[in-house]
Amino acid sequence: MPHIALDNDLPGISGLMAHHPGTAAPLGDLANALLRAPSSLEPGQRELIAAYVSHLNSTEFCAASHGAFAAAQLPGGRQLVEAVLADPATAPIDGRTRALLAVAAEVQSAARPVSAGVIASARAEGADDTALHDTVLIAAAFCMFNRYVSGLATELPKDDEYYEHSARQIVANGYRAAMAQAG
Repeated sequence: MPHIALDNDLPGISGLMAHHPGTAAPLGDLANALLRAPSSLEPGQRELIAAYVSHLNSTEFCAASHGAFAAAQLPGGRQLVEAVLADPATAPIDGRTRALLAVAAEVQSAARPVSAGVIASARAEGADDTALHDTVLIAAAFCMFNRYVSGLATELPKDDEYYEHSARQIVANGYRAAMAQAG
């Protein structure tokens, strides 16, 4: 049961955003900018970073949601996402993605500079300044989103079809449209 009374029965961050539209709009805009705006990273890669950070933070709702969003946009789909969440070192992903996930893991672990070695590894795999910037910002933002969802003990969906339905909406329309529908 959530720690606060919500005026809806939506799970996870969807319920919080529907209940507090004043904060939902800027949070939705942030998610849209991080995960859908032009970048040197494809939207599916960015969703994978969000899912991985959420997994590391043990935030089931966000890991499952963004895992479904990544799966809908990446070759390999659900199996690829599950492999990454299990162990990025052995997952069938390219070296740049693996190196960026290591960057994201360092951001998730503590509020300190990412180690020079991890940055050098990412650059050696082809990560440019935009990819590094976006990875760090996605990881940092998802630490915040995860704490929002977990801190208020939000509910999980009643069935896993929720994630697949949400993935179809996000892929087709982005976060702004999804947030408008949640509210």
